[in-house]
Amino acid sequence: MMLLNDNLTFALHNIASFFTPNPSMPLVFSSGTFWMMFLVFLPIFACIRHRKRQMMLFVVAFSLFFAFKSCGWIFLLMVATSVIDWHLARRIARAESSGRRKAMLWLSLLCSLGTLVAFKYTNFFLHSWHDIVGGNFQPLDIIAPIGISFYTFRTISYVVDVYKAKMPPVESYLNYLFYLSFFPCLVAGPVVRAKDFMPQLERTSPVTKAEIYGGLWLVMAGVVKKAIVADYLAQYSGIIFGSPETLQGYSGFELLMAALGFTVQLYADFSGYSDMAIGLGAIMGFDLGVNFDHPFRSLNITEFWRRWHISLSFWLRDYVYIPLGGNRKGKVRQYLNLFLTMLIGGFWHGAGLNYIVWGAIHGIALVVHKLCLPSLKKIPDTWPVRLLSGLITFTTVMLAFVFFRAESFAEATAILTGIFTNFDLAYLPPFVSVRYVWCIMLVLLLVAHFVPVRIYQGAKRWFVESHWLFKLAVFVIVVQLVLQFASADVAPFIYAQY
Repeated sequence: MMLLNDNLTFALHNIASFFTPNPSMPLVFSSGTFWMMFLVFLPIFACIRHRKRQMMLFVVAFSLFFAFKSCGWIFLLMVATSVIDWHLARRIARAESSGRRKAMLWLSLLCSLGTLVAFKYTNFFLHSWHDIVGGNFQPLDIIAPIGISFYTFRTISYVVDVYKAKMPPVESYLNYLFYLSFFPCLVAGPVVRAKDFMPQLERTSPVTKAEIYGGLWLVMAGVVKKAIVADYLAQYSGIIFGSPETLQGYSGFELLMAALGFTVQLYADFSGYSDMAIGLGAIMGFDLGVNFDHPFRSLNITEFWRRWHISLSFWLRDYVYIPLGGNRKGKVRQYLNLFLTMLIGGFWHGAGLNYIVWGAIHGIALVVHKLCLPSLKKIPDTWPVRLLSGLITFTTVMLAFVFFRAESFAEATAILTGIFTNFDLAYLPPFVSVRYVWCIMLVLLLVAHFVPVRIYQGAKRWFVESHWLFKLAVFVIVVQLVLQFASADVAPFIYAQY
């Protein structure tokens, strides 16, 4: 009887834990908890897919529970702001006075951006003020809603598109909440726009075999990138970054490997998440677009931003760069607008000098590329030129990411100083011998990055058309690899904090 009571107590404790939020460990797609939830969710979703209202209510409930698990009751803030933006967008579309329409647009922007600033930047501003007046700063215990930046971007794009008559307002609040809370996009994008997403809610055709198995292929590719490659590479960068007092003990080569490792880790982490999100959307019959297109193939910094985090890059172009004036007001203004856009992009990533410097580096690099473009076009397009261009672009991106990853500006400058003043290639053999698995993963991902796209497309098509036993075998292999390389804890997605 005592054993039965103990088992019952244990079971009740586990059930209570499942329904208890844990903001310190946001729910991520590579966790066992999520897949347990999704395996329950998917059959129910499939049964009610064509009953639109029931399907939408079910998905919204699942998405809001997903948010609740990650940040607690504060997820209701998203619901509150969605009500405001939905009402204001409808009023904007119906208002006849341009002044009234503009006033409601600014009210919506103030609501969305005010909420974002309050949660992400309050401590930054308070800390800056205390530095000025010499006070003793104690950070406030502020927990931002999961994915607050990404759903804020979606609300802004929706209201602005309605204001500019690029799309009609969404008449059903349920439709809008479905779009805003859609769980594959909730944590870290992609930043899918309402004008691209809303028409998909009217779909009546069944989800095809190609969509389901193609989505599964993307999910498995994302799991490999995130849970195997990114999490394993993170072990070394975690040793170097965040320990400024021990940096003097590392050679320039070891610091360079940390910078290189983090660059590849960030790509694997974020593109892996995007693959999983897009794959989950495809399984459910929704096209979430493409968010990464082999960015390390880029031959210049402009091309890099057309390949890296595409949904955010285009959002910054359409809702920051173009409203600032774009290239419509002369070359000098164009260069200033480019720089300001990247500076804003850097500040969005985080409230700190490091992120601002990271954005400024990319802004300057974009301006320099635009300035040099007439001369660059005269250089022959040969493979040595392309190789050198790719190396310069990748090196710029990698060194800028040192500021992105470092805990402080002083740490970032110390790492860069060490790379350029204490570099010794003699450290290569011992480094490889000690961290050979790390090196293999790094090289394999970089090599895989340059495999022709048609090969990946062929492999995906082969998987979709293969026998179910082959699909099962591939799935089991992926799971086994994850278990083989898994660390004690599932590492959170880097972009979940943004």
